[in-house]
Order: sequence, then C-alpha cells, then structure tokens
Amino acid sequence: MNRVRTVKLLVLLLALALLPRPAAAQRPLERLFYYTDSEEAWASLQRNIAQVSVLAPTGYSVDEDGVVWGEVDPRVLRLAREHRVPVMPLIVNPGFDQEMLHRLLASDGARRRAVASLVELCRRNGYWGIQFDFENVAMNDRDAFTRFFREAAQALHAAGFKLSAAVVHRPDELPGPTPYHKWLFKNWRAGYDLRALGEAGDFLSIMSYSQHTRRTPPGPQAGLPWQEEVARYFLRFVPPEKLSLGIPTGSQHWYTSQEDRITPEMARSYSQQVSHARALGLVERYGARLQWDEQQQVPFAYFPRGGTFEWIFLEDARSFRAKLGLVERLGLRGFSVWVLGPEDPGIWEVLRGR
Repeated sequence: MNRVRTVKLLVLLLALALLPRPAAAQRPLERLFYYTDSEEAWASLQRNIAQVSVLAPTGYSVDEDGVVWGEVDPRVLRLAREHRVPVMPLIVNPGFDQEMLHRLLASDGARRRAVASLVELCRRNGYWGIQFDFENVAMNDRDAFTRFFREAAQALHAAGFKLSAAVVHRPDELPGPTPYHKWLFKNWRAGYDLRALGEAGDFLSIMSYSQHTRRTPPGPQAGLPWQEEVARYFLRFVPPEKLSLGIPTGSQHWYTSQEDRITPEMARSYSQQVSHARALGLVERYGARLQWDEQQQVPFAYFPRGGTFEWIFLEDARSFRAKLGLVERLGLRGFSVWVLGPEDPGIWEVLRGR
C-alpha cells in the first residue's frame, strides 16, 4: 500500500512540475525608457520614475576621429540616483551620418579613442553602461561595426559596465518588394550582425517602431502583427533574455506638405510625430471619429481638410497593453519605450497593474 501511495505521489509531483509557471513566477520585465532633453520628458520622468527600471537618455555623439562629446542633464542623474534607477546613455553618429561613421569604423586609433572615452564617462558619472544607437549603418560596414561593438563590449565589461545596442527593425532576410525596401535594407537594416551583437553585448533593444514614416503611406507606428514578425526574426539569432521590444509612444499625423520655396509640383504627402494629447486635439478640432483597428491593435482617425484627407495613427494605453502582451507572450527580456514625454498618461496605469 505504501508503495502505491509513493508512486501516486511521484506521479502527482511530476505532473505539477510539467505545468506552465504562472506569469507572476517569471522574471520581472525590464522597463527601459528613452529620455530626450526636453522639459516635456523631464516632467514625465519626475511623475513616473518609480515605473522605470532603466533610463536611457540621449546624451553623447562621436565623430570620425573618435572624439566623444555631450552630457546628460544633471537633474536627471540626481533623480535617477535618488531612485536607484540605472542610467544607460545613448551614443550616436550625429545626424546618422553614414560616411562619417564609415571613417570612424575604419580607423583603429579613432575606435580606441572612442572606447576609452566611453569607459571614462561611465566611471565619472556612475553609469550602468552605454547603448550604441548608430543608425544608417551601410551594409558593407557590417563587419566593421561588429568589430567596434566587440571592442567596446570587452573594455566596458572589463571595467564592470554594460553595453547594449539599439538595432533597426527587420522582419526578413530579404529586402522586400520595392526600391524603398531595397534602400532601407542596404542602409538601415543589413549593417547589423544580430547574432554577433547579441553574443558580445548584454542585450539589444529592437527599434520595432517607425513601421510607417514620412517616407511611406499612412499607417501605424507599430502594428502588432508587424511587431511580432520583427521580434520573431530577431529571435532566430538572439535569445529572448537578451531582447527588448521597442514600443513607441508618439502618434503620427499625415498631411500635405507644401513650402513656399518649393514649386507646386513638389507638394507631397508628409508626416510628423505628435504627442498623444496633440493627436486627440486634432481629432476633436476636425470632428473626426477615433476608430480602433482590431488587427493592428492601434487607434486611428482621418478627416477632410480643404478637400483632402489627413490621417492620424495613435499610440495609447490600449495599444501599449497589446504590445506589452506580446513581450510577455514571447518571453522577452523587457521593452524599450521611445520616448518619455508624448505618451498617453494611461500607459502608467497599465504598468502599475503589472
């Protein structure tokens, strides 16, 4: 009889072990928020810093000689220290200048100078680490960029600091169907060796936004099916614990652009990023109806103005919740929000409920 009970107990324990763990038992999601140097961002950070687990302020630039310059607002650093929030500033190629970046990558001395400066900045300011935000990386500079990233990772890790990279979205091995997709591939996507960057660095922040921009027809900043496609592509090369999904907070307004210095033939469709509050103001001003796209999981509106339609695709608390669900479903490290300031205040209620 005791033997039967023992067998039953072992079977029960095995069954319990095979059950999926509840969400509460999973590691907490890393909540990285980008910060730009604006009073709008500062006000949001002061209100919501308790919901931030990593702060990534824009702050530093580098030139072709490896000279690094810039700063982070001292108020931001003080507030982060008071709340024990790790700070990981961004370093960029200013204006996303491709030719300048190529010259930097090709120079051993320039790279050494840049890496040494990054280590010293972390030491002086108590940074958690640095995030590379190098964009418009030429396809043919892929190996050179990887070399630079590895050199920086080795030096920063040896000094006790972290290194991550913000990487432009990419859903496939192939460029895509149009010349626009070819241009995007050669200049913005193919310059990153995802596997090598994931192995060398601590994590990658996927720039899984800007699905539609001023260069494209109207559409969401980040439709959920597209975001999942991008994330699953990255997961082919980088483990989930090293991936952070990019989530936008800005909304996008499409309209017809025409400047006096441009001939009428140069009038064209254009868009600009607007805050959630501004987007709602435009919807109200022109009597538009805010609609929800069930497939893309984003709200949108359109309205006539002078006989042509203008479009707004928004990001709000509901779309944020959907993207957060994707992060959880894929078991990713966390999320990287671009950017503090223009967000729907409702996203903070979503986060408080997690």
